[in-house]
Amino acid sequence: MIKSMTGFGRCEVQEGERSITVEIKAVNHRYLDVGIKLPKKLNFFETAIRGELKNHIQRGKVDIFINYEDYTESNLSVKYNKELAAEYMGCLQKMAADFSLSEDIRVSTLSRYPEVLSMEEQTIDEVALWQLLQRAVNGAVLDFVSTRIKEGEHLRDDLLDKLEGMKRAVDFIEDRSPAIVAEYHRKLTEKVTALLGDVKVDEARLLTEVTIFADRTCIDEELVRLRSHIEATGATLRQGGGIGRKMDFIAQEMNREANTILSKANDLEVTNCAIDLKTEIEKLREQIQNIE
Repeated sequence: MIKSMTGFGRCEVQEGERSITVEIKAVNHRYLDVGIKLPKKLNFFETAIRGELKNHIQRGKVDIFINYEDYTESNLSVKYNKELAAEYMGCLQKMAADFSLSEDIRVSTLSRYPEVLSMEEQTIDEVALWQLLQRAVNGAVLDFVSTRIKEGEHLRDDLLDKLEGMKRAVDFIEDRSPAIVAEYHRKLTEKVTALLGDVKVDEARLLTEVTIFADRTCIDEELVRLRSHIEATGATLRQGGGIGRKMDFIAQEMNREANTILSKANDLEVTNCAIDLKTEIEKLREQIQNIE
């Protein structure tokens, strides 16, 4: 099977009063480029998340969005900084003595000073949290991969159809090529006869000109290589796997052969067919860019 590089996956996992939602989306990219957006408290899991992804994804620009919610009230506690409160108290008493002020310090007033009271998060059980996060990531990845596979099947069928059309074009050019030389021979003979009138035509010289023309317009090697590339592309598609880069290279070679055929074409029908062939190859290359 082959995979498209575009896809989307989502998974939400809830355990007790904690919930993690993971969303994955991807577009085409030459290499694997992963961007992860996650809450600060989960930052230390980023490397592990990337490791999970590399087990399933080879190419594409992949963006992952992770949302974490914890409704547990016991994960926060109030911390009382006695030493800092004592310093505040000492400063206030000194100010009262220095300026002959009455001491009206209340607990509610002192508690409002910075850092006297602070919220402190309890230690997180990293193992349990990772297990929860891993389930969410794997669930989203499986959903993501399934959409890639489904799209990949459509791409494969479309590409195989295009290859069949390209085979028909190559068959037409191959069948047409001998007739081009025969027509050139006929037209050359007619022109020479018209120019010389009753003078006998030098058949040897005529055949030499035809041979030179045939050699200059011969595309047998290009057709053999092009047919071989088409067969290799079809076999690669049926083989499946991470074939995007390989197919892109084959498509470049196919385009090179088609260009040579077009440059050598000395016939309107072959020229038109070669142009159609190049158009199909370009469409093929565009579709290949979507394959992982």
